Amino acid sequence: MEVLFSTNALVALLTLTFLEIILGIDNIVFLSIVSGKLKAEEQPKARRIGLLLAMLFRIILLFGITWVMGLKKSIYDFDWGFLSGHVTGQSLIIFGGGLFLLYKSVTEIHHKLEGAEEGETGKASNSLSAAIIQIALLNIVFSFDSILTAVGLVSSEPAPKGFGEAALIIMILSVVISIIIMMIFAGPVSKFVNEHPTIQILGLSFLILIGVMLLAEGSHLAGFKFLGENEVHSIPKGYLYFSIFFSLFVEFLNLKMRKSSKPVQLHNNKIQDEKLKDTDITN
Repeated sequence: MEVLFSTNALVALLTLTFLEIILGIDNIVFLSIVSGKLKAEEQPKARRIGLLLAMLFRIILLFGITWVMGLKKSIYDFDWGFLSGHVTGQSLIIFGGGLFLLYKSVTEIHHKLEGAEEGETGKASNSLSAAIIQIALLNIVFSFDSILTAVGLVSSEPAPKGFGEAALIIMILSVVISIIIMMIFAGPVSKFVNEHPTIQILGLSFLILIGVMLLAEGSHLAGFKFLGENEVHSIPKGYLYFSIFFSLFVEFLNLKMRKSSKPVQLHNNKIQDEKLKDTDITN
């Protein structure tokens, strides 16, 4: 307890909580877009379940940190001349998550602009269970990446005597506090995202960037080398999040300057408006 309330521990807790919130931005964007396709009464439930799953996965991974770090071991080594490397458990999870995020983001952009699937065939992608499955799959990847980043931050800092035993508690506390904060702001953020088409498209573009970052990180963890010399490096997260915040800042200025103009309706929004009108007429 003495170590937990020390200055070093409190600084570590604040730093990790801030880091978890920043790393959770992509999670909230994905939650907002996926839950925005649900009925209005189901959206808060989907967001709560999504964030609770994120907290659960992160805590489970923290308790199994030895297993997580053990996934660095090589499963398969290869050298094809033009490409060499070693496949690990960590690289497979991160790389697979990047591919899934790229696929999902591009598909969502297509649906919002073309709307063929929701508008014509009406598949079950609007159901709560389908949304939760998508959220759970991506939460595993986001949680894995978040925990690896947090563990790397803690292990890279010189720790005082006895701090190692408290590190796990501090990381768990940071996860719980960050998820509570995200739960408080998830509703307003989702409402804002779904009311502004440009924010939706920007959010999906950010998810594409994050998908590319995960692909690069997975390739780096696998030690991919082209022609035996050119090693694949991970993309620093600071560059990525700076571009996200800068783009959002520019768009907020645009929205403020054009308050009177009516936003363009994306295909999904039009379908939802028509459903609401039909419901009102029926009632």
